[in-house]
Amino acid sequence: MRFTDTLIVGGGQAGLALSRSLTERGVEHIVLERGRIGERWRSERWDSLRLLTPRWQSRLPGFRYAGPDPDGYMTRDEVVTLLESYAASFDAPVRCGVTVEGVRPLDEGYEVRTDGGSWRSRNVVVATGECMAAAVPPFAAGLAPHLQQVVPTRYRQPEALPTGGVLVVGASATGLQLAAEIHRSGRPVTLSVGRHTRLPRTYRGRDVIAWLEDMGVFDERAEDVRDLAASRAQPSLQLVGTPERVTLDLGVAQDMGIHLVGRTTSARGSTVRFEDNLVEDVVAADAKLARLLARIDAHAARSGVAWPHEPHPDRIDVFEAPEALDLDRAGIRTVLWATGFRRAYPWLHVPVLDARGEIVHDRGVTTAPGLYVVGLRLLRRRSSSFIDGQARDAEEIADHIVEHRAAVPALT
Repeated sequence: MRFTDTLIVGGGQAGLALSRSLTERGVEHIVLERGRIGERWRSERWDSLRLLTPRWQSRLPGFRYAGPDPDGYMTRDEVVTLLESYAASFDAPVRCGVTVEGVRPLDEGYEVRTDGGSWRSRNVVVATGECMAAAVPPFAAGLAPHLQQVVPTRYRQPEALPTGGVLVVGASATGLQLAAEIHRSGRPVTLSVGRHTRLPRTYRGRDVIAWLEDMGVFDERAEDVRDLAASRAQPSLQLVGTPERVTLDLGVAQDMGIHLVGRTTSARGSTVRFEDNLVEDVVAADAKLARLLARIDAHAARSGVAWPHEPHPDRIDVFEAPEALDLDRAGIRTVLWATGFRRAYPWLHVPVLDARGEIVHDRGVTTAPGLYVVGLRLLRRRSSSFIDGQARDAEEIADHIVEHRAAVPALT
C-alpha cells in the first residue's frame, strides 16, 4: 500500500490544472491516467476537430497562450501538445497507463485500487471530465443490424464510413460539424434536430466568444444560476472553429443540401420516427439568438468603442419535415448518434451518486469528506467545462483541499 495526500483520477486539462494548483500550495499528490496525458483528445476525437473557443481562451494555472494566432482555434493535436507541455512545465506527478479499478472510503481517507497496486490517500479528486462516454438512446437497439451505428468518440473521418447516406442524430456543436463534414465528402446527410443554441462565429467585428467573455457570461457562478439542472443540460453552442472563422448553423446546413428533420423518437428495423418539433425549436433558437445579440448591442454601446454595426442574422426558414423515414429506401447506411455524453463511475464505491449515476456535489465538493470532482459542466461557473475554466475552479478546489488537510490528521 502506497500513500499520498491527494490522488487525482484523470490526466486531462482538469486534473493537470488541479495538479498545478496543489503543487503551488505544497500539497503532496499524484495524478493517475489510464492512458497518456490527454488520452481522450488523442483517441476519442475526430481527425479534423478544432476547439470552439479561440486560442487566447485556453488559460490554465500558470499558463497563457503567447503564440502568433491568439484568435485562431486549436486543432486536436495542438490540444494534446498543450497538455503535454503544460504537465512538463511543472513536472506534474502523472502516472500514465494506470487504470483505477476501485475507490472505497476508509475510517480515514480512501483506498484507491488500480491495476498497478493500491494507494491510500486523504483526498480523492475525480477529474475524468464531462465527456466520458457517448450517450445513445436505448431505442437505438431497435435498428436493423445491417445499419452501421457510430458515435462521435469512434468517428474519425467520412472515408471510414460505409458508402451511402448518413443520418446524424443531434444538431449541437458535434452533430452539426460532423453533418457538414460528411456532406462535403459527397455523402447525402439527414440531420435530426432537437433543442439547440444558434450563434454566429463573429459579430460586429469580433469573435462571439470575446463578446460573451467581456459581458461576464462565462463568469456566472453556479450558485447564481436560476435553474442549475436545466442550465447543465443545455445543448452545446452551434459553433465551429475554422481558419476562415465561418458561421455554421442550420440555415448554412440547409443551404449546403443537408436535409433537416425533427428530433428522433424511436427506431425499429430500418424505420426511424421523428417528433414534430423542427419549426418550434428553430424559432425558439432564433428568438434566443436575437435576445443575446441585443444584449451584445447594448454592451457595445456602453463600451465607448465604435464597434461596426452589423444586422442580426436572418431567421432560418425550415421546410416541412417527415414524421418517419425508411432508411433503406432513403439510401441511408449509417446512423451517427451525436446525442451528447454521459458520465459513468463503476469504480467509485462511495455513496455520492444519484439515480442517474451522476456525482452529487456542491461546486465540486461532495458530501463524502475529502472527495471532490472537477471538470464538469457548470461545476462552479459557466466556464467550468472549458479548458479556460479550469484555472479558477482548480484554485478554489485546491484551497478547499488545504482547509480539509488542516482539519484531518495525516495518514499513517
